[in-house]
Amino acid sequence: MKVAVVFIVGVFLLVQGVLFTLQGLGIVTWPQQSFMINNHDWIDRGLVIALLGIVVILGAWRLQKKS
Repeated sequence: MKVAVVFIVGVFLLVQGVLFTLQGLGIVTWPQQSFMINNHDWIDRGLVIALLGIVVILGAWRLQKKS
């Protein structure tokens, strides 16, 4: 159960990071009133969040292999 929660958190972080990056690049323009659209600061922040999500997913995978 604990591994599943860690995995879900990792996937959430990964998806949010990709969304933030795409909004920063101006590729995703939803929602229209988002302050992140075409704001290049969010490209770096989104990439960091996505990488953190990957690290969390890999951590959940390692926890699963141990049990």
